[in-house]
Amino acid sequence: MTFIEKLRARWQQADSLVCVGLDPDPARFPDAFVDDEDALFSFCRDIVDATAAYACAFKPQIAYFAAHNGGEAALQRLIAHINGAHPDVPVILDAKRGDIGSTAEQYAVEAFDRFGADAVTLNPYMGRDSADPFLQRNERGCVFLCHTSNPGARDFQELDVGGQPLYQRIARTIANEWNADGNCALVVGATFPQELKVIRGIVGDMPLLIPGIGAQGGDVEAVVRNGRTADGSGLMINSSRGILYASRGAGYAEAAADAARELRDTINRYRM
Repeated sequence: MTFIEKLRARWQQADSLVCVGLDPDPARFPDAFVDDEDALFSFCRDIVDATAAYACAFKPQIAYFAAHNGGEAALQRLIAHINGAHPDVPVILDAKRGDIGSTAEQYAVEAFDRFGADAVTLNPYMGRDSADPFLQRNERGCVFLCHTSNPGARDFQELDVGGQPLYQRIARTIANEWNADGNCALVVGATFPQELKVIRGIVGDMPLLIPGIGAQGGDVEAVVRNGRTADGSGLMINSSRGILYASRGAGYAEAAADAARELRDTINRYRM
């Protein structure tokens, strides 16, 4: 089963568009993890197990693991746990890779073979040859930055390129030229709902990964109404901090599950 097939099946199976972001910050962990040398893995494993029923995908952010000694090994174990315990839930490695072809080949091995992710986030700035090593793994997903959620997104992404904003050129190029095997998706920030609507019009039913809900101020209703496909799916709406750190008490996992379920239910009110 390809990443896209797995994602579409999960949308239906879980009736959810929630992507649970795994951005573990030990400074925000519950007190139970203060002396836990394996805290990165243990905390994320507990969050995964508590929220899997409400997730269409998990998205571990590689920097939050790589910043710590042993963190990448913890990430490997975490993805292996997801693949073993929750095999129906796709894993998107948030690494935003983008480099010359020979280096990109190694990053593809890292994401798909070393870590075992179903998909990886990518930066298209260096062009097609930097993306080819990922695109050629056509059973895996390539999730390209298009219009991001951060305030600085407009610095470059909305510059005029031949009579159209750069983000629209990216969307058209990926949809029309790079997606021959149907394994592409785009990152579009929740903080730019009108741009999201434009991108949906350009790319048809291509999946969109949506960061920016919650702490960054994105509005769920605007995202769903502007980004959904005709069948009410097409979106992976990411929440990280709002789920991971719903509580620092003993019931942190249950609080995370409640937060994920509440977000799923809020999203579903606007899907059809």
